[in-house]
Amino acid sequence: MSILRASKGFLLLEDGTLFHGHIQSASNTPAVAEVVFTTNMSGYQEVFTDPSYRSQIVVMTSPMIGNYGVNGEDPESTKAQVSGVVVRELSTTFSNWRAGGGLAGYMANANIPILYDVDTRRLTRHLRTVGVLRGVIGAGEKPDAAAKAALDACPSMEGLDLASVVTTDKPYAWGKPDAARHIVAFDYGIKQNILRLFEDRDCRVTVVPSTTTAKEVLALEPHGVFLSNGPGDPEAVTYAMGTIREIADAKVPIFGICLGNQLIGLSYGATTFKLPYGHRGGNHPVKDVMSGKVLITSQNHGFAVKGTAESIPGAPDLEVTHVNLNDGSIEGLRHKRLPVFAVQFHPEAAPGPHDARGLFDDFMNAVEARS
Repeated sequence: MSILRASKGFLLLEDGTLFHGHIQSASNTPAVAEVVFTTNMSGYQEVFTDPSYRSQIVVMTSPMIGNYGVNGEDPESTKAQVSGVVVRELSTTFSNWRAGGGLAGYMANANIPILYDVDTRRLTRHLRTVGVLRGVIGAGEKPDAAAKAALDACPSMEGLDLASVVTTDKPYAWGKPDAARHIVAFDYGIKQNILRLFEDRDCRVTVVPSTTTAKEVLALEPHGVFLSNGPGDPEAVTYAMGTIREIADAKVPIFGICLGNQLIGLSYGATTFKLPYGHRGGNHPVKDVMSGKVLITSQNHGFAVKGTAESIPGAPDLEVTHVNLNDGSIEGLRHKRLPVFAVQFHPEAAPGPHDARGLFDDFMNAVEARS
């Protein structure tokens, strides 16, 4: 699919704020979604292919995007997942020895528009001030009736179960069949680098759909169970909580990341809430409550478990392990008696940072202890 000639384009937010730019798109259909921003300075291909960004228009705060192209090794899923991209400058050339093509063509082939020449600093400051908003990207000087109608019809992220939308249709295997340990991973929107890190630790992984039952999982005789990241409202993933408790009661070690963290919280009585503008980027400071060590982390979430460093209301069986140093929100938790723990950030982050990679080793230690 070829890219159409660059033309004038816009981003209209639901509060009526209008941003002008130019659009690269292979479709004349307006793109509507929740508009969020990320502070990642690199790794745009990983961002755009991360299923946790499903049904979102992503604003890149780094001023130039596309300068190192795209390649076949870095995607976090089999396709681009975002609904649209907004950037200050879209590089028309790329240079990197790993690159197999340009970003603009890659996104055009996925039928995902890129709006560029936008004042992304002003846009980001606006989203930080009023919170994330739904928006529509389209071609032209200003939105027409069809674009406004599409925006009006765009659902709120609250109440949406998107995990069941992005999950795999059927189980599949990852890693060497004769690996020492067997991990069952729930796919709520799993990133491929998670699977690579398990493979590096001599694990074979069976990835299962989000609605898989505890009985089906336990029948696979896993040494451990992983709960993946994913998009949408965690409270809408109602089918997960009972399954998680049943697996935990069987004393199988459980490790969760991002949405997995929220689902563990909900499974034991906690509640979640929508952050004003979320945590998205590769530079979020998180404190390990026990050691006092500060980790620089990669994050991508719009919801969080309600509570403080001292307690999680409604969940007496859980304790807080990590807190966000920017806003004090909960970034990690664990069960007081069972081998169950999770973090809100992404220790598997690619391209980085890698401060929290050791959490995969902590999980493997829990797996070994049970064996």
